[in-house]
Amino acid sequence: MIKKIIKTLLIILSILVLVILYLSFYGIKTDKFNNQIKSNVLKINKKIDLNLGDVNYLLNPYDFTINIKTTNPQLLLGNRSLEIKNIQTNVVLKSLIKGQFSIDNLQITTKEIKINDIIKLLRVFQNSPQLFILDTIIKDGLVTANVNLNFDKNGTIKENYKIKGSIKKAKLNILNQIKLKNFDLNFDINKNIYSLKKIHVKLNNIKLTSPLIEIKKKKDSFFVNGQFLNNKKNFDIEEIKPIFDYLSKDIDIKKIEFSSTNNFSFNINKNLRFNNIKVESTVDLDQLIFNKKNFKIKKYLPSFIKEINLKKHKIVINYNKNKFNIDGNGNILLNDKLDNLSYKIIKDNSNLLFDTKINLKNNSLLIDFLDYKKKESLDSLVSIKGNFRKNGQLRFDLINLKEKNNEISIKGLDLNKNFEIMDIKNFNINYENNRKIMNKINLKKENSNFILEGESFDASRMINSIMDSDEESLSIFKSLNPKFNIKIKKTFIDDVTYINDLYGNINFVNNKIVDLKLESFFPNKKKINLSIKTNDNSQTITRLFSSYPKPLIKRYDFIKGFEEGYLDFYSSKKGGISNSVLIIDNFKIKEVPIFAKLLSLASLQGIADLLTGEGIRFTDFEMNFSNQEGLTTIEEMYAIGPAVSILMDGYIEANKTVSLRGTLVPATTINRSIASIPLLGKILIGSNVGEGIFGVSFKIKGPPKKLKTSINPIKTLTPRFITRTLEKIKKN
Repeated sequence: MIKKIIKTLLIILSILVLVILYLSFYGIKTDKFNNQIKSNVLKINKKIDLNLGDVNYLLNPYDFTINIKTTNPQLLLGNRSLEIKNIQTNVVLKSLIKGQFSIDNLQITTKEIKINDIIKLLRVFQNSPQLFILDTIIKDGLVTANVNLNFDKNGTIKENYKIKGSIKKAKLNILNQIKLKNFDLNFDINKNIYSLKKIHVKLNNIKLTSPLIEIKKKKDSFFVNGQFLNNKKNFDIEEIKPIFDYLSKDIDIKKIEFSSTNNFSFNINKNLRFNNIKVESTVDLDQLIFNKKNFKIKKYLPSFIKEINLKKHKIVINYNKNKFNIDGNGNILLNDKLDNLSYKIIKDNSNLLFDTKINLKNNSLLIDFLDYKKKESLDSLVSIKGNFRKNGQLRFDLINLKEKNNEISIKGLDLNKNFEIMDIKNFNINYENNRKIMNKINLKKENSNFILEGESFDASRMINSIMDSDEESLSIFKSLNPKFNIKIKKTFIDDVTYINDLYGNINFVNNKIVDLKLESFFPNKKKINLSIKTNDNSQTITRLFSSYPKPLIKRYDFIKGFEEGYLDFYSSKKGGISNSVLIIDNFKIKEVPIFAKLLSLASLQGIADLLTGEGIRFTDFEMNFSNQEGLTTIEEMYAIGPAVSILMDGYIEANKTVSLRGTLVPATTINRSIASIPLLGKILIGSNVGEGIFGVSFKIKGPPKKLKTSINPIKTLTPRFITRTLEKIKKN
């Protein structure tokens, strides 16, 4: 009996072992427990439903659990059906026997499904802020994933979940500014860390790769850091334009080719607010061709055409706390001539700071208002440091040019958006200009006024401006109001002529000279005075007196050999119209081509010979004229001399047309003698000024370089000429 019992027990035990072995290695397939499985899934979340076929049950004899696995189930989430490759879980055998079926672990392996669908599934289990962020920014893409979830007794996912997988062809849109497409990567997600690996993406159509990006949870926000790389490429301008628009919307990009390595990090909260954004980029810029609107450098760089070409630049870019820093060095190409350029740019919310150095060797440099030009073969260093403000104002802390023994330095220069000078702290020059004249002066600001002093200065251009009654030379200033105190030892008024100990002052109000007084002496002790005064009627009065006018007359190319005399110039200007009088006494001239031709046509060869010899003397010269918008109208020009006298009027249109007419009278002394005879002078001239004798009329007309002269030798003197002659005789 005992043997039968033992035999029976052994048989039962063997059968049990075989069953256990079979269930452990092969398991069984059944749908008997499907309803229980679905019921337990609903306990986890009522929004989830499963569509199951046969389920495979596999025994784990070591911990008395049942591994449950189903292939190709459908996970139903609302109206969405997710294609799942398989789902498996472990159930405690005891609970299964008791009918207390509960899930403590869930492993899901997906097919390729839409990213947004799987994110919504995960949010059903745990609606974390990071999942919400991903669901917001991801617009498209496919994902395959292995999801491993552990549950507590209440069906809540434990924090030790793991998700691995890959993403293909994703599209992301971050704040409508950063657009990612063709986004491929592998991911590994744990409790507080998202690891994104082997990333390939297009950022605003720029191809980028990344070995790793990590997202770490820190309290109520997430810290994101990683690296992006891009290979050298000739970019489509529209792709890169938003980046340059951030720096300046005035930059017009024509071509750009570069490669870069970009490290970045930032924090993002559950409300999708970004902060502590940091970007560190190293850029190998092969070429950048651009232009900048209102970029007025042509006047300074004659080689410049219309575009700037940067080649072979190494650039380091940093973005941190709304500050954008650029540090670069490379070549600048102007009209096929390379020079070196280094620069530092700092961009914040309101200003753009810059520190630039240009080593100019192959290109020339021109500063026209200083009459300075650097030749192409000479080395020079240009340093520019300043601040471009949000309101369009430009501040130069320093502009410095260094070339051999020449140096030009400007400090504290403020310009408005129209490039007008608003303020300047210091202007120091020590250079030799194109005329081989040394300029060594310093302009410094003290309180609201300026002091201009120095050893030597070439003021020839300033003299020309005054003689032309052109006050627009000050249009580069904006609301200039200070007082200038001037003291210069040696001031050149042309290539060789200079004056000593120039001193005086200039007062400005609203960019206009209201009071100017300057005095100086020529080396021959002859005096020169200049004064400008603006009265209450906004009328500007200019006076220039010189007891040595020759250097001032030399500016007129058609007058050669001017000697002796006194010059007195008077001008009144208002509303852009000037009326002037130029008086010169007791002088002689030689080699005046137009005058020589006029005398020749009038058959006055004897007087013409004087012009080419010792010169023709004049006792009186007076010209009344007006200027308006490039048109000079000569109301009357009158010259009296022992050999010849002239009366003339007409107009000169700048660089276009000359039209003059007048009367020429030889042997002025004879006419003067006749006029002085009481009875005969009255008969010939008349008591009421009438026609005289010994005169010819002439006309001069045409372009400045092709003047045509004609005369009428039988014309008698006009009453006007006689009247003006008598006035001069009486005066003398």
